[in-house]
This record gives sequence, C-alpha cells and structure tokens, in this order.
Amino acid sequence: MLKTAEHLWNPLKLKTKIIISTICEKITPTKNFVGDFFWYNGAEVIKILLNDFDYNLPEELIAQTPIEPRNASRLMILNPATKEILHERFYNLKNFLTAGDTLIFNDTRVIPARLIGHKSTGARVEVFLLRQINSTTWETLVKPGRKITEGTEIIFSAELSCTVTARTDFGGRIVEFKFSGIFEEILDRLGETPLPPYIHEKISDMERYQTVYNRERGSAAAPTAGLHFTAAQMDELKNLGVNLGFVTLHVGLGTFRPVQTENIESHQMHEEFYTVPQATADLIHDTKIRGKKIIAVGTTSVRTLESAAIDTNSVKVGSDSTKIFIYPSYKFKIVDAMITNFHLPKSTLIMLVSAFAGREFILDAYKTAVDERYRFFSFGDCMFILGSRE
Repeated sequence: MLKTAEHLWNPLKLKTKIIISTICEKITPTKNFVGDFFWYNGAEVIKILLNDFDYNLPEELIAQTPIEPRNASRLMILNPATKEILHERFYNLKNFLTAGDTLIFNDTRVIPARLIGHKSTGARVEVFLLRQINSTTWETLVKPGRKITEGTEIIFSAELSCTVTARTDFGGRIVEFKFSGIFEEILDRLGETPLPPYIHEKISDMERYQTVYNRERGSAAAPTAGLHFTAAQMDELKNLGVNLGFVTLHVGLGTFRPVQTENIESHQMHEEFYTVPQATADLIHDTKIRGKKIIAVGTTSVRTLESAAIDTNSVKVGSDSTKIFIYPSYKFKIVDAMITNFHLPKSTLIMLVSAFAGREFILDAYKTAVDERYRFFSFGDCMFILGSRE
C-alpha cells in the first residue's frame, strides 16, 4: 500500500491540502494549486497514478448471485471525519438517517442491450447498445470489432437489422437500425440483459438486476447501489420523514470503461445522458436550505448531481450529457453523503469515492471488507459514507 502523510502547503495563501508521496511519478509543478488535494513531493508535484487505487481482492468474494431479501446485504458505515468503521445490515439504514434528509435515486432501467446477429457471410456478430442518438441510431460496441467496418450490415432477425455508419473515438460503432414494428418490443424479444463479465452464474429472475423503482429505459448496466432497496423499506423511510428524490442517468461506457492511462488525469470519460426533474431540483434546494443532507444512492446519482450543480444549494433542471470524472482534488458541491457498492480496483468509481472520503481511508475500508468477507461488486454488499473527508 502507498504510504502517505498529510500536510498543509500554502504558498499562495490557499487552504490547500496536499498528500505527500514518495513513490509516485514526478512531474514539474506548472499548474496552480486550486483543488483540495494534490500529490506532492518536496518541491515537485506528482501525478496521481492508476496503481494508487489498486487493492487485493480474492476472487471468491466477488458476489455471483443477489442476496435475498434485497436489503439483507451487509452495510459498512464509514465516517471519514473520525475514521470510524461500523458493520451493519442494510435494513438498518434508517438508524443513520434523520427526518428531512433526502435520498436521491437513479431511476434508470437496464435494457436488453446485447444483440446477437450475423453478417451476410454468416459470421456471428455481437452488438452492445450504449447510447441512443435518435429513434433509429445508436452508439454501440461490436464484437469482433476489427472485422466490422463501415457499411457492414448485421442481421438479427427478419424484423431487425442494422448498418454500421461510423466509428467512434472509443472503438465503438454508430449503427442505423431498420425494423418492422416497435423497436422497444423487438429489443425485448431479441435482446439480452447484460450482466457484468465478472458474474459467471446465471440468475433466474433478471428483475434482480433492476432496482425496484426503475422507470426510465436506457441503461446498459444497473445502478447497483439501488439494488439493496425494497419497496417496503422505501415506504418506511418516507414514513420516518426521509425524502425520496429521483434523477435519471443512463449508465453506459462512462461508468464502466476501464482506466488505461497510468496518469489518471489523462483518462477521458465517455458521454452519458442524464435528467434532473423540477421536483427533484426543488427538493434538493429545500433540503439544503433546511440544513439537512443530500444522500446520493450510487455513484451515478453522485455524477448526475455534481454535473447539474449550479452552486452548493441548487441544481439545473432538465436533460444534458456529462463526461464528469471525479477523482481526488474534486470539490463536491451538492452531495453530502453517499451509499455505494464496493468497486473494482483501479476503476473511476473507486476514484470517485476516494475523492469523497479520502483515498487512504477508502483503501483501509476495502481491506477491512476483505478481512471481514464482505461480498463485492454488483450483487455484493455496500457502504454508507456519512460525509466527506473535509
């Protein structure tokens, strides 16, 4: 594990917190220090490196099936201010909330985004839907990618085919669909709901890879922190005076694309579509004015709220796309606490929670989770981070 020590460095009379590191790659200090959190070594700024977000995870701790009931999963409580770690069950979440707090959920629904077809030669082709551009055009990933060129027609059935019209910067393809009937109904019949590649077992009820509150179709993957909630638990929280608000972010490549650059600041996020309704924006503003907490359920809710933030009390209403990449140095505007699953090593998601709670504390918490045999990733357990490290 990277050994670090926290110091204050204030040559510009800015309250800037620096993390001292002895093993990261050095670069010349040419940028202004305006964030919360930078890697520093003597008189030299140091890049934030991918390996700084690595940890050891035994494969048997990767959850292969969902737990029953949903809210029986384990819940790790993290307090970044005191560095305290508690162990609970998700059905006891109410014990850590107060009346007037607001939970913000991502109400997206996972679509059957994987289509299996063939070229005119008979060669098998897999098309993975990422983002809808218009009524007939989608951004996709294709396999085998090198053999799928512009102009290639892919046939899925007598009622559905597509033609590749362009390549994308991320190695994907833009495709134009042709279909007879209603596209969503055809997709429901022919498509498969994709599970993450680290899940090797089939699940009998694919609704267990959907949240109970989903309503807006469009995601290629589930907002997994929300999988722990039951409808009864949500009703219980409302009866206790906890507010429930909803946003939509359709999960795509921006959420699960691996970081492939050693200097994480060079990583480019993929665009994802989000919506903030007026009712949710009003709820957030009222909660903030009353001095209560905005608690994001999942990293997709975090990214939506921070993308839409106008200031520390309000968010912009409407739909937009975001490429926001949150990593240490980011200053949070809206989110006061978050519920989140345990994420893959070196992922943008573990970088996000590290920005919120502090990298060392998060890695210590992950080590504790491994030692305590928590279940990891999409069908695994989760944590409730009570507040930011500041």
